[in-house]
Amino acid sequence: MPRPDWTPHRRDDRELLGWIHPEGDEWVAVDVLGRVASDATEWLDAEAALEARGIAWLADPWMLEGEAERPLRVRIFEVTPDEDGVPGRIVVKVDDFGDITRPPVQQYVLEWPIPARLRPPTAADPDPRVI
Repeated sequence: MPRPDWTPHRRDDRELLGWIHPEGDEWVAVDVLGRVASDATEWLDAEAALEARGIAWLADPWMLEGEAERPLRVRIFEVTPDEDGVPGRIVVKVDDFGDITRPPVQQYVLEWPIPARLRPPTAADPDPRVI
């Protein structure tokens, strides 16, 4: 993944939004993290699904489980999909809340596509402002 029959779909500025691949007589959209972004549908609807999803959500906080006693609040630092037989990766860093005076924070390299232990935050997650 992505496979040779996956067609990259890019914004007007050439930034990759994801891929569209055939499924039977229809098409499925997949975002840059490797998540399905549409049901099997018409080509233009698959494109619209990727356009609607965009990539701004990559800047949102995420939660990484399994590295500490409780989930870590992280930010996505890099996304590199599989390419030409080279495994992709997702690099996240512990959220420093934009504090440029802090020393570099811990980074974690995860497999691509997105593993289940990297997920959006929920109301049940710890408050990141409480130490």
